[in-house]
Amino acid sequence: MTTKRTFLAAAFALAVSGMTALPVLAQEATSVIQTIKERGTIKIGLSEFAPWAMRDKNGELIGFELDVGRQLAADMGVEAEFIPTAWDGIIPALIAGKFDVIISGMSITPERNLTVNFSSPYAYSGLTVMVNKTTTAGKTLEQLNDPSITFAARRGATPATVIAREFPNATLVQFDEDGAATQEVLNGNANATMGPSTTNTDEVAKYPDVLDQPYDKLFDPSGEAFAFRKGDPDAENFFNNWIDQQWRSGWLDARHDYWFAGKEWASLVSQ
Repeated sequence: MTTKRTFLAAAFALAVSGMTALPVLAQEATSVIQTIKERGTIKIGLSEFAPWAMRDKNGELIGFELDVGRQLAADMGVEAEFIPTAWDGIIPALIAGKFDVIISGMSITPERNLTVNFSSPYAYSGLTVMVNKTTTAGKTLEQLNDPSITFAARRGATPATVIAREFPNATLVQFDEDGAATQEVLNGNANATMGPSTTNTDEVAKYPDVLDQPYDKLFDPSGEAFAFRKGDPDAENFFNNWIDQQWRSGWLDARHDYWFAGKEWASLVSQ
């Protein structure tokens, strides 16, 4: 009996010690937020691709991600340090501690989420409809779902699938290249096509008299979020609250529209 009592007492003591050890371990972990505050700088990993992050005529980084990173740093009361990194190595570099957070138009995917944690989305990208201004004048998006309307798309690509699903009554003609689909709209042989919003913005800028991207709706939108190392609830809390506040204030919408809905910034870059 004594042996049994001794065993139970020892087991209970072990269980209690294990339970109390968990909060201690959690308290000992240092959040990247604390590291950033003590350092006075937030290190941000990104890859260069327009208009998310690119070089202006003086070689300085500009773009949507730069605006986001600088505003985030300002609200934290620290400086922003941007660390350009090749896309295929950006997650390993984060894990290795080369920077504190990735802000680089990174879409949330299950595969990536196995390695890093994501914040709430701070941007969304997707497909938009681009039209021939003359042949679709005055038509609403819903009116494009009609047999009299012809869409052009690359065979087997996501836009072709989405067009068939969202505009089942329209006529769909398919080509081997995206460029051929755009050319069909330029020539007036097709009324519309669908593609990434940034690609369509570029095409409209090249041919403003013929092409337009008049509808706000994003098809198949994907969320883009901050990526940071796992096991950091303080960072997750801060980043999510910051992003939520910027959505509510309209700041994120305004900066996204500047970089993605127009080309006023084109004169700033060397290309």
